[in-house]
Amino acid sequence: MALIEVGAKAPAVPGVAFGDGPVALLFYKDSCPVCQMAAPVSAAFEAAMPGRLVGVGQDDEARRARFAETYGFAARSVGDLPPYDVSNAYGIVSVPTLVLVGRDGVVADVSGAWDRTAWNRIAATMAGDLGVPPVTESEASDGRSEEHTSELQ
Repeated sequence: MALIEVGAKAPAVPGVAFGDGPVALLFYKDSCPVCQMAAPVSAAFEAAMPGRLVGVGQDDEARRARFAETYGFAARSVGDLPPYDVSNAYGIVSVPTLVLVGRDGVVADVSGAWDRTAWNRIAATMAGDLGVPPVTESEASDGRSEEHTSELQ
């Protein structure tokens, strides 16, 4: 399975309308330590561009709610439960994975792991498309490592 490529038509995500403007999909699992580390970054993203970040959690609703409360995940979240149809459609092999889908429903950018540079680039691209000031998702001084990934089991 290969991660979805930039330029591909984004597969549907239940409860998410791509035609309403750009959307960043954050694929995560509550037990993933890297997802836990990256979750608070969503607060800055959500504050700057409300409703534009959607978590795609590979957990049930109760676990997603606990994840949000425990780790500061500020965005709306939809479930992708076994057999992980949405994750498989996007070729997700590790989490966290951030996918930017443009107004046209086409994948505009992808970060297949926690990658500070890529996440900041995705946030800046979305801000530009929305005409809002860019937000820095993460800085070297925030204690998060530069790049990290957790392989799915």
